[in-house]
Amino acid sequence: MLDITVVTLFPEYFAAPLATSIPGRAAGKQLVRYRVVDLRAHTHDRHQTADDEPYGGGAGMVLKPEPFFEAMDALAVPPPVVLLSARGKSFTHDDAVRYSVGTHLTLLCGHYKDVDQRVADHLATEELSIGDVVLSGGEPAALCVVDAVVRLLPGALGDHESAQTDSFYEGLLAPPSYTRPPEYRGHKVPEVLLSGDHAKIAQWRQAESERLTRERRPELWDRHTALTGE
Repeated sequence: MLDITVVTLFPEYFAAPLATSIPGRAAGKQLVRYRVVDLRAHTHDRHQTADDEPYGGGAGMVLKPEPFFEAMDALAVPPPVVLLSARGKSFTHDDAVRYSVGTHLTLLCGHYKDVDQRVADHLATEELSIGDVVLSGGEPAALCVVDAVVRLLPGALGDHESAQTDSFYEGLLAPPSYTRPPEYRGHKVPEVLLSGDHAKIAQWRQAESERLTRERRPELWDRHTALTGE
C-alpha cells in the first residue's frame, strides 16, 4: 500500500477529490491510504497564525517554517517529501512512476505569496511544479500529483492497458480517440478505425502519436528520436 500524506492550510480542499473516481476507488481497494494534515494544527497562538510578512519587504504573505517543521516532526515520514512550488522542476510521468512504486509520498502545499525557503532547503527532498503557471496554492498541484501517481498503482484501473496507451507512457503523446456514433453532425470517424484491420489501426495510431508529438511537443519528439535512433 502507498501512504500519501498532504500537509496543507486547507484540508477541506481534498475531501471530495480523494473520495472520487480513481483516487477514491484505489483507496477503497486499499491500494493507497491518504492522510491530510492541517498545517494550522501545528501553530501555537490563539489565531493559529501560519504566515507572516516577508523579510526585506514586498507584497504578499509568506508561510512560516515552524508549522511545516513541527508537522513533519510529528509525522516522522520517510522521503520523498515534495514541496509544490513554481520554482520546482516540472512534474513528469517519470516522477509519477517513481512515486507509484514507493511506499510513502508526502506533499507540502504552499499558499499565499510563498513558503519560507528553509522549508525547501532543509525539509523537502525535492520541489516540483506542474507547469509554467502560478496557482493560488499548492493544493491543486498536489491533487494533480496524487491522481497521476494513484492511477499507476496495480489494480487502480480496471484495465492496465488504459494506462499503457496514455500520453507520455512511451514518451509520446497519445493518438486521438473516437467512439460511437461513426458520424455526428457530418463529422466522421477515420475509416481505418472502423476497418477491423488491427495492424492498420496500430499503424494509424502510431503515426498519429508521432505526428502530434512532433507538432505539439517538439522537445518530447527530440528525446524520443534520440532514444530510438529514428
